[in-house]
Amino acid sequence: MDLIAEAVGGALIVRVDEERIDAAIAMRFKDRMREVTAQPAARVVLDLSRVDFLDSSGLGAVVAVMKSLAPNRRLELAGLTPNVAKVFQLTRMDTVFRIHADVAAATREGLRNAG
Repeated sequence: MDLIAEAVGGALIVRVDEERIDAAIAMRFKDRMREVTAQPAARVVLDLSRVDFLDSSGLGAVVAVMKSLAPNRRLELAGLTPNVAKVFQLTRMDTVFRIHADVAAATREGLRNAG
């Protein structure tokens, strides 16, 4: 499970460098996210721009990561591909997560809200 994390403007940006988050890697995804999000940051932005496929196990893993963060930390999503966006829309999880067009939009919003 390849995740790349970088602190930007008070947020932890985590880029998923995989094409799929499915049953085969959902557990590894959760474990790696737990490690990566140990870094302190009020906002965690998950960049899914490389992910073309997300099944119910992958969706469950993303929700589990959100729940594992401290109550005062938010998990936001950025760069959803059309297939992944459709999963969030069909399951109405797009009403649960703050979704940004891309990482740049998430970063801009964070800077606006900080000032």
